[in-house]
Amino acid sequence: MYQDYYSSDAEMAGKLLDIARRKKVEAEVFVMRSRELSIEVIDGQVDTFIEAEASGLGIRVINDGRLGFAYSSDFSQPALQKLLDDAVTMAKYTTQSEHNRLPQNAQTYPELAVFDNNISHVSVEEKIELARHMERTARAYDSRVTVIERAGYEDGEVSQLIMNTRGINAFARGNYCGGYLFLVAEQDGDAQNGFSVSLKKSYADLKPEAIATEAASKAVRSLKARVIPSARIPCLLDPYVMTRFLGMIARMVDAEAVQKGKSLFVGAIGQQVASVNFNLVDDGLYADGIASFPFDGEGVASQTTSLIEKGQLKGYLYDTYTASSDGTDSTGNGQRGSFRGLPSVGTTNFMLLPGEKSRQNLCSDIDYGFYITEVMGMHTANPISGDFSVGAAGFIIRQGQEAEPVRGVTIAGNITELLKDIDAIGNDVRFFGGKAAPTVRIRSLSIGGE
Repeated sequence: MYQDYYSSDAEMAGKLLDIARRKKVEAEVFVMRSRELSIEVIDGQVDTFIEAEASGLGIRVINDGRLGFAYSSDFSQPALQKLLDDAVTMAKYTTQSEHNRLPQNAQTYPELAVFDNNISHVSVEEKIELARHMERTARAYDSRVTVIERAGYEDGEVSQLIMNTRGINAFARGNYCGGYLFLVAEQDGDAQNGFSVSLKKSYADLKPEAIATEAASKAVRSLKARVIPSARIPCLLDPYVMTRFLGMIARMVDAEAVQKGKSLFVGAIGQQVASVNFNLVDDGLYADGIASFPFDGEGVASQTTSLIEKGQLKGYLYDTYTASSDGTDSTGNGQRGSFRGLPSVGTTNFMLLPGEKSRQNLCSDIDYGFYITEVMGMHTANPISGDFSVGAAGFIIRQGQEAEPVRGVTIAGNITELLKDIDAIGNDVRFFGGKAAPTVRIRSLSIGGE
């Protein structure tokens, strides 16, 4: 969609950088163009249809170690000239730092298949029918599925152009598509929720039947859930649940958080922070990753960064600023979600690598335990202390088999203790957005129940 803009955007950016050079300042031009489509159906009828486009440009200026930034969605020459002037003026009043710098052109960008033409070529009618199909499939799964709260399809497309006075010249575009379903199952006065979300880089990989079946199955299986007695017992963490914990760990390996003393992993490089079977990477090159892209929000080439190997902390995630502060190189994790903001440290495809056992094999060794399929309140977990206490739901494990459903309990502990208490990892890796994990088995975890 935005390929046609490349030449004009590059020419525009080049002119701005020429002016910046004449002003004797370093400068970066970041151009983003995006499109989003969102469709929701209720009882077969389109309830929501939103299609939105956005385009804009951000200019980052560095003058004598001082940073200035301005942005606009006005691409006219007078507006862009003023934008550059505003950024230069702003830089006069900001704090000086030797670490304010732009990446230089020592980049070799990987060739990644991050754009699927089929997504935009599929008709709107077919996308609406996909959402309707999910709704019908979920209702047909079980008569106890009584309410479809949301059945939706979405897709998005983005192009990014980054050029700076140090030689960076990067352009790429990517897209994605996804389906989601939120529903309710009811029986004898009991109601339970079920959901499923799937985001893909290819339209052909989107499986509406699987989305619908998973959401319906979750709700139906959870009917008649009960509270169990408080105990400290072995637990399985579903891939979705483990990705919620990965969100907590992501904040702990953020170099900015580490440098500010807001991470449990301060000064922990080389230390054993997890069990020996725990291997964590951030992989901006992963073929099917929703967050894969040739470069980050600063034009630094994407890469695969090993963070934890066999339980040992190997490093942190860096953008250009934090890398300079630590005297190292950016890991290609300077992320920015819009032309309206500056880059900051963020993850790409944040992945716990799989083990060798199936989920059933992980379960079979547990006489009595808890298979956790959902957690609530993970945002309350503390990435500095590592402490967490969150709501949980799932299933009792009896003699190696999933048994009755459980709801209304809490799990509590410390993330470092949890990571070190992992005694086995499954082979069933699943992505949820930009985070991926398999099923994980914990030797014991504190359960708060009745």
